[in-house]
Amino acid sequence: MADLAAAADVEARLGRELTDEEEARVPALLADASALVREFTGQQLDAVAGDTIVLRPVGSLLRLPQRPVTAVTSVSAVGPDGSSVGALSGWTWDGRDKVDLTWAQRAGSWPTTWRDPLPDTYQVVYDHGYDPVPHTVMSTVCAMVLRTLLSPSMTPGMVAERIGSYNYQLQQGSGAVGASVVLTEDDEKSLRRYGPRRFGTIQTEAG
Repeated sequence: MADLAAAADVEARLGRELTDEEEARVPALLADASALVREFTGQQLDAVAGDTIVLRPVGSLLRLPQRPVTAVTSVSAVGPDGSSVGALSGWTWDGRDKVDLTWAQRAGSWPTTWRDPLPDTYQVVYDHGYDPVPHTVMSTVCAMVLRTLLSPSMTPGMVAERIGSYNYQLQQGSGAVGASVVLTEDDEKSLRRYGPRRFGTIQTEAG
């Protein structure tokens, strides 16, 4: 999975080229920050083609979890034994994140081995994500990396130190910088529009 920002994006915000030491640390920090953003939002965010997912509908509706949905390639019924019918016809996509199975369910020809004439789950192949990654997401990842990269100490929570009589100051509250990237409250506010939505469709397995 690609990082949500690049070293060049970090340099652009830093205003100078990375030092050798910084350059060695940035890839891991970008990967960590990207993972935290994806965990918080519940979204992969960058563009993915041909993602396969198995969902259980609410009524006749499937709601696709990853956004934005850019295409729906196929919908297949999955039986109780795990077997599937080839791509169904008659389903409709609303152009956003819902697939309506009403006509596909009515027209479906299910194997005689399936006890229930209506399958319980459906496999969807679809494309989703942003290309390019939204500027807000990219800049938030860069901010997370820079807070850690520019910390005067590898000790989490230390935001200032002075060699001599050796004084240091600890950051209060959450989001302390140091050896690891962290997601602050301000970061979460910036990312909130990309966060999870409440919906009834159940994901049964990842493709």
